[in-house]
Amino acid sequence: MPKVTVHALSALLPLLVAGSQWARADKVDDALAHASKFILGEQDATGAIWEVEEKHLHNQVAMSSLAVLALAALGNQPNDETPEGLAMRKAIAFVVKPENQDAEGYLGGVDGSRMYGHGIATLMLSEMLGMGSDDKQDQLIQQRCRKAIDLILKAQKVTKSDVNRGGWRYTPDSGDSDMSVTVWQTMALRSAKNAGLDVPREAIGDAVRYIKRAYDPDGEQKPGAPNGGFGYMGKGRELSTTAEGLLALQVCGEYEAEEVKGAAERLFKAGGIKQNERWFYYLTYYYATGLHQRGGKYAEDAKKNVAETLVPLQSRDGSWEGQGGEERQGGKLYATCLAVLSLAVKDHFLPIYQR
Repeated sequence: MPKVTVHALSALLPLLVAGSQWARADKVDDALAHASKFILGEQDATGAIWEVEEKHLHNQVAMSSLAVLALAALGNQPNDETPEGLAMRKAIAFVVKPENQDAEGYLGGVDGSRMYGHGIATLMLSEMLGMGSDDKQDQLIQQRCRKAIDLILKAQKVTKSDVNRGGWRYTPDSGDSDMSVTVWQTMALRSAKNAGLDVPREAIGDAVRYIKRAYDPDGEQKPGAPNGGFGYMGKGRELSTTAEGLLALQVCGEYEAEEVKGAAERLFKAGGIKQNERWFYYLTYYYATGLHQRGGKYAEDAKKNVAETLVPLQSRDGSWEGQGGEERQGGKLYATCLAVLSLAVKDHFLPIYQR
């Protein structure tokens, strides 16, 4: 057997590394294609995409919207003459039905998804502006999105304490705020503004100030310390809310804010996502998208970690399922859509995830 010199190995190393990256990318693409088929299989005769076999799980508007976002993240559009394009058209048509939005513009009431679902549905509609299957659907998307944005703006103006001002919580009239609900509304506002809808600058500014007030530099509130994070209601450093705050601030243009730098470092030093997290898929979604926005070593590390963690967890039917009891109750479609959005962020198809 011929000897392999050090020089020969050094010459081969880049090819081996490139080969392993190619193999990983190929596995990710295969996983995403498999997941797409699973999502399509969850669509019912009304056009809604939800847990068809789990009738106790409602949230049809929210889940249909999340599914449309997942399919769009894979490069599909509603006017595509493909199974994915047809599924998106039907799902959007379901979401914009008049009975799914009340007179105030609320999309989270009928299906019980509250302001979580309202933010998700509004984000979907704003991302789909101008992408409907025809002029009629485009007009409906525009109308429903405008009313949904107005509801978000109205809910933000509810009288609140200083610590809660600028944020949102479970219902449009909530007098307090939390990070999770706030980030969905903030994403929707920013997406709508990017798409050309009239969104007051001060509304996004107030949301940014709320998020920044939840920032804790290092657990002891030492100014200038790296490795900081965001809390759920008030200051904190939980991984999931840290990832949420990181994404939201960057989407709002705060790329070089100290809070962004500290949160990115906190997530980077955490050593990646771990399956025993309470809200594993929720964290993974924000971890992937937030660090992707940050770029550089943060984006590369997250991309590798997310792929290596998620791909082996995919079921034979193309789905993912919650790891813990609470998240498992959300159903396979919820986990699968978040997994798809986490893995597909590399392709830059959804405008909201583009820096």
